[in-house]
This record gives sequence, structure tokens and C-alpha cells, in this order.
Amino acid sequence: MPRTDEAESFFFAVYAAVQQVPVGKVTSYGHIAKLIGTPQRPRQVGVCLKHLPDENSVQDGRLSRFHSGTVPWQRVLSAKGVISPRGAEAGGALGRNRQAVALRDEGVEVTQDAMGELKVDLTQYGWFPRQLPSETTIDGDDDDDDVEVKEEDSD
Repeated sequence: MPRTDEAESFFFAVYAAVQQVPVGKVTSYGHIAKLIGTPQRPRQVGVCLKHLPDENSVQDGRLSRFHSGTVPWQRVLSAKGVISPRGAEAGGALGRNRQAVALRDEGVEVTQDAMGELKVDLTQYGWFPRQLPSETTIDGDDDDDDVEVKEEDSD
């Protein structure tokens, strides 16, 4: 089923925002939602990333420039820094492990807590700017003062 123009625009906004998360940093679904102007939609951000095409299966269309090779999906976590389960296989463990490996390859430390969850320390690796770097003002006000690193309240 084809996406509506509104849905496609939302996917486009999510993917474009995630592309701006720097290597070696992570952010939350909720923060991506906030950055694109829809703070009430963190779960939909997760849905977009779940449906991110594999770079080998990209089809022509408006979103064809967005795929797993161009959108660093691995850099988006829960508000607590937990890697969310992905897929039905092995309770989502394969997807979690794939994300952990991708983050470790970028220099991000991923640990396993007492409950077996894979986690990233958001105080060390979190990226929570007030606005996207692509939206900085023309007057050059793109100081690092606009970046706040904190743990978010919601997913």
C-alpha cells in the first residue's frame, strides 16, 4: 500500500534528521520527534526506522536516497539509552546485537545491564541539540551552546 503524502513527508523528515546524528553519538526516538516538530510522535519515529529499506532493496521514488546505507539508524535509541528489540527472531536479540555491533564499530560503548538489556551511556554519547545542524541560522549562530546532553523523559 502506497504511503500518503503526509506519511511520506514524515518519513523524509525522520530520515533527514537521523542523517545529522554525528558518528560516535546517539539520540532518542523522542528527540528526533522533537527536532522535526512532532514531539508527541516518538513511536512513529521508531516505525519509520523499522521500515527503513535495506540499501540493496531501494526502489525509485522520493525516499530512494534514504536506506540503511545512508541513514545511521543504529544511532537512535530509547530515552533511557536502551537498544530496542527488533524483529520476532530470538525475541529481537539478532536486531539488538546488530545495532550494538554497528555502534561499537563507531566507537560507542555498549554495555549489558543486569536485566540483559544493551545500553549506551547518554551522558557520554548522547546528542541532544535544540535544533538540527541543518537549521542553524544564517548569522552563524551554530555554537555548541545550542547542544544539551541529557537523558530524555520520554521515548
